Amino acid sequence: MTAPALPPRPRVRPGRLGLHAFLLTVSLAFLAPLLLAVYASLRPYEETAEHGYFSLPRHLSLDYYRQAFSDSGMSRYFANSLLIAVPGVLITLFLASFAAFALSRLRLRGATALLIVFTAGNLLPQQVIVTPLYVLFNRVPLPYWMSDSLTMYDSYWAVIVVHIGFQLGFCVFVLANYMRTLPMEILEAAVVDGAGVWTQYWRVTLPLCRPALAALGTLQFTWMYNDFLWALVFISTGDKLPITSALNNLRGQFFTDYNLLAAGSVLVALPTILVFFLLQRHFIAGLTLGAGKG
Repeated sequence: MTAPALPPRPRVRPGRLGLHAFLLTVSLAFLAPLLLAVYASLRPYEETAEHGYFSLPRHLSLDYYRQAFSDSGMSRYFANSLLIAVPGVLITLFLASFAAFALSRLRLRGATALLIVFTAGNLLPQQVIVTPLYVLFNRVPLPYWMSDSLTMYDSYWAVIVVHIGFQLGFCVFVLANYMRTLPMEILEAAVVDGAGVWTQYWRVTLPLCRPALAALGTLQFTWMYNDFLWALVFISTGDKLPITSALNNLRGQFFTDYNLLAAGSVLVALPTILVFFLLQRHFIAGLTLGAGKG
């Protein structure tokens, strides 16, 4: 009895090989700076100064990571960044999902025009309104339990509000277009069962938007966590600055150890990498929203 013949292997097309080669090249180009920073952070500065950054290592250690974490006071700056990024992301997603639900699922007059307004807000250069916001935040009073300066200036609230304002339009645009792909019959069935508007939003629509919310949450956390401009403009107290400013503490007045700076940069990037891996499955699903719809 002869064994069944194996099906022939599909022939690999030259176009697919070229595509994979291109994607591999682009991936390596994006990863090269990070890999070089990790490699440099494990080597003594004297070794790289003598042999160059692309030479083979003679000695590898984690001493720079311990030194970077202790010398820059990163634990305090990490907490400051989380106090800004976490509330900013949660408030942005909540407001954006609420507005997107109203624009996409409820019958509102001018919904398309409002969506265009939200989208057009992303076209405004942020640097244009730095001075007006600086003057405004110095005049907006806050109670003592919200701000030591008794104004919005020099408080976390100033940075959080700016992030929410600039990121809200993008999130509304993405969520509104995603919600429009959901079957309207689901809401109609909920209405028949006696669900009000809040129930339709919170218990019916929002759980279905989990991939989109995860993708937006990952992007928003990365953007808010890595921000340096707004914190530098609206916060004057050094102990309140975010983690991006901690790297400046590793620069000497007359000499800068760039291997130590590389170790600090890797430590600063770790939270965003961790968030991406935790939400990776939902993030990839969010990037392919609507890819399988006809």
